[in-house]
Formats: sequence, structure tokens, C-alpha cells
Amino acid sequence: MDLLVLLLLCTAPLIRGYRSGLVIDSCEDMTSHYSGLSAQTAPSPFTVTTEQRRYRLGEDVKVELQGPASTPFTGFLLEAIEVGSETPVGSFAIPAGAAKLLSCNQRPNSAVSHTSGFNSSYIQVTWRSEPSRDIKTVQFRASFVQNSTTFWVNVTSPVLTFTNGRAARSAGSLTGNGSTQLAPLVKSARSISSANCGVTKVCFSHPASCDPAVSSSCYFMSAMMSSNGTAVQYEMTGPYEGYIAFGFSDDQRMGNDDIYVCVTDSSGQAVVQHMYSTGRTTPQARPLGNVYNVTTSLQNNVISCSFTTTDIISIQGTSGFSQSYYFMFVHGRSSNGQIQKHSADFVSTTKMDISTPVVVSNSGFPDIIKAHGSLMLIAWMTTGSLGMMVARYLKKMAKGTRMCDKDLWFVVHVGVMCMTVAATIIAFILVFSHARDWSGGAHPVLGCLVMILSFFQPIVAMLRCGPQHHLRYLFNTSHFLNAVIIKSLAVAAIFTGLGLIDSSDGWLMKVMGGFLAWEALFYIMLEIHNGRNKHTDSATVELESELVKIDGLLIGLFFLGNICFLVALLVGIGER
Repeated sequence: MDLLVLLLLCTAPLIRGYRSGLVIDSCEDMTSHYSGLSAQTAPSPFTVTTEQRRYRLGEDVKVELQGPASTPFTGFLLEAIEVGSETPVGSFAIPAGAAKLLSCNQRPNSAVSHTSGFNSSYIQVTWRSEPSRDIKTVQFRASFVQNSTTFWVNVTSPVLTFTNGRAARSAGSLTGNGSTQLAPLVKSARSISSANCGVTKVCFSHPASCDPAVSSSCYFMSAMMSSNGTAVQYEMTGPYEGYIAFGFSDDQRMGNDDIYVCVTDSSGQAVVQHMYSTGRTTPQARPLGNVYNVTTSLQNNVISCSFTTTDIISIQGTSGFSQSYYFMFVHGRSSNGQIQKHSADFVSTTKMDISTPVVVSNSGFPDIIKAHGSLMLIAWMTTGSLGMMVARYLKKMAKGTRMCDKDLWFVVHVGVMCMTVAATIIAFILVFSHARDWSGGAHPVLGCLVMILSFFQPIVAMLRCGPQHHLRYLFNTSHFLNAVIIKSLAVAAIFTGLGLIDSSDGWLMKVMGGFLAWEALFYIMLEIHNGRNKHTDSATVELESELVKIDGLLIGLFFLGNICFLVALLVGIGER
């Protein structure tokens, strides 16, 4: 028994692994006390940096420990010392759950170390000089542990010099027991990319498989589980509109969703928020919880946030990292940090487990939205155009031919315009039955104006006065102007609608631009041809018939191209 006690006493220093971060006996020499191991002599891949080179009394200084993204460190010890001395100075504050505060040389909170399970290539902490004593030149030094046999000691930062003055205390406050109340720390976000998607992290993007490092119009989020399964690193980025957000849900509809939001606050700084959605109302704010290593960026009209959290996903009836959820991604406008109704959303096709690296497929836009867009496109780029051209250019075609006691051109005009109005009404009902709410942006405003004006256009036409009435010109003028206004608003609504579902290369918008240019070209040609006809004072029957045939030929050629553009756009919408 005595021999066993002696062996335990002799081998005790050999089995201290410091997984918990309690490395107080390393404070003086910054050396990991593993038996038989020596620190690396090659330059450290890890660095210690500060955001400034000077400090004032009581000022907070952000200190960053970082390394290559492909080479995380599993342990660290950080101190601030007076240059030329081994004495620690000042005190540290840390984001909750990210690290541990230590007392070196009996000075509370004078050092920072890792927690159990730490594995990251970046952490930021805050150092605060003492209000009255630390009038000296300061340098930060750290030791980094890459694995059980590889570590570096005395990695130092640039020197921090004292300048006269006193700084106001920031939002964090240190407590006597070593705990910290500190707002999440942020830095400029590093480039987020699709590298290692499906290998080490789960990725979800729109358009599908886009790379945010290449395309600024890529909406992207990823989740990477830590090696011990206790924390997840999330990333999200996308074009800046006000905010972007991703969430986890038990179904493919809004409500009962665990959400993280990347939004600009009242100062214009991108911040991370945690929310919970209960339905079609504004999500409820939740405490951010155990979130650390927060990085944010708002550059070149792209907003990005990444962070690590130990908080599990929690929705009604389901919780935990290892459960399966639908992925949701939304974006929209915000005001002073308050998110507004999202302008678009993307939902995964199936439930996914974030602990299993995979590239999540996007379910695309609901079929009801595609039907809405297709009907509006057919109504105002094909049938509406046909009705307007027949009334303006083909009144003399099939002259004398009547149907239902009306001229043939009039019957065709009324028929196709009734189809146009019917398609508009159906499309309007479809989109509102799906949304059940008013969404932001110009598209719904333009759509409502088109719906209102096109609804009253045939009603006013039925109440028109007779052809010989002295006020008939008022109806003709108003009917024509209203048709032009509706057509213009409809085209604008189509462009704004396609912009909401278009891919990063803008293919739909380009085709729509060609579609509009094709129509404008033939309107110009028909107007020129019509103008020449009016200046022909004594046109024979044969000449008049020839001119009508030319009009008919131009309109026929126009609709040949029109159908080609229409089919291309309908196929493009169907693939979204």
C-alpha cells in the first residue's frame, strides 16, 4: 500500500493534461508542464494581435488569438505583462462559455485559458487596464496547444504603449468571482466560402451550390459541429437588404422555428440575434445564450455573420444537435435592428441533421408562386399584347366579317382581353392565398395597381357611349391611356417579381429584357407603317389590302418571337 501511494505521488505531474484549462502553475513561464515534451522551435502559426497600439487608463483593448482556418488550436493561455517584467497587469473579460479566467500571481482575472473541448482557430477577449496603476508599456503573451504533443510558448503581441487620458468603461463589467457580463465581441468577418461543404460542414445556399466567396448575390449558411459534439460553428452571408436569417423547423412553413439573425443595429454594425418564431407574427427575441467567437461584416453590400454556440437547437417537440430539421433561410429589411417582414425565403426539400456534413438542397419556390408568375407573364406579355395590337392595327383585317353581330377584330380583342383580366385575377388570388399577408417591396404595390386598373377597364368599356356620341373621344382616349398605364405597371411588376426568384447570373432578367425589346421593336415598326398609311390620301382597295397584310405579317412575326421568349421564361420559372 505504501508503495502504491509513493508511485501516485511521483507520477502525479505526468498525468496533468489541463483539458479543463486550469493551468495556473504555467503562469510564470507559460510552459505546458507535460513530462518529456518541449515547445516547438519553429515559428508559431498562431498569432496574438490587438486592434490598437496605445491604451489609456481604464480602457478596454480587444485581443485576438488566431491561426489558419485549417489549423485550429485546442488550448491556450494568455497574459498581459509589463515589458521587462514577468508581472501580469490588468484584467480580462471574456464572452460567456468561450474561455476561463484565471488568477496568476494572486491577481484576479489576470489570465485567460481554454475550456474543456475547446477547438477553434480564433477567439477574441477583452483586456482592461487598471484605472490608476497600470501606467506602463504592456505586451500580451500566449501559449498555444495544437495537439497533445505540439505546442508553442511565449508567442507575443506588438507592444502596447500608455497614453495620457482616461477612458470610459465599456459595456462589459468584471465581477469579483471571475464571472463576466459582456456583450458579444465582434470583428470583421473573414471570407465565408463553400469550401468543405459536405465534407466537414452542412451547407445550404440559394442559388443551389453557389459560393459566397465568388458571387456576391449568393445567400449561404453553414453549420460545422465540433469534434466533441458540444458546439456548432454557424456562418451566414448574403446581399445586404437589412438582415439575413436562418432557422430550423419541424415543417416547411413559418412557425415554431429556432432562428439566428444577422442584422444591422442602430449604429450600422452587423450583430447576431437569437429569435423564436411562433407563427406569422414577428419572431420573439431570445437571449443570445452561450455564443462566442462572433465575427461580423458589412462590406460591398454583403452582410456576413459567423459564431460558435453550445446552445442546442430547440423547437416545440424536438431539441438537440443530432435531430433532423428543415433548414430555412430568409432575408428582408430592418429598421434600427428590428427585422421586418421577409421579402423572400428558401426552405430545404427534406429534414437534415447538422451533425452529418452534407450539401442541403433547396426546395425552390412553391408551385403556387410559380403559377402566379406564369399567369401574370402570359397575361401581360402575350394575351394582353395580342388584344392591344388587334384593336390598334388590325381593324381593317377581315373587313365585313362579323361574329355575334360584332366586327371580328372587336370579338377577338374582347375575348383575349377578358382572358388577360381573368388570368390577372387568378394570379392575384393565388399569391395572396399563399402569403396571407402583405410583403414589403415594390412588387406587391405594382401588382395591386395592375389588378385594380385591369378590373375596372372592362367595366368602364361596357358603360361606354355609342360610336357617334359627341363625347366618344373621351372614352377612346381614357381607354387607350389606361391600357398603356396597365401595361407599363405590369411590365414593372414582372421585372420586380423575376428579380425575387432570379439566379445569381440574372438569366431571367436578361431574357425578360430581350422579351420587352422585341415587343418594343415591333410596336415601333407598326407605328411607322401605320403613320405612312395615314399620309396616303387616295389609297386604292388593293393598296389598302396590301398594307393590312403587311400589318398582319408583322404581328404574326412578332408573336412567333413572343412565344419563344414566353416558353423560355416559363421554363426558367419552373426550374426555380
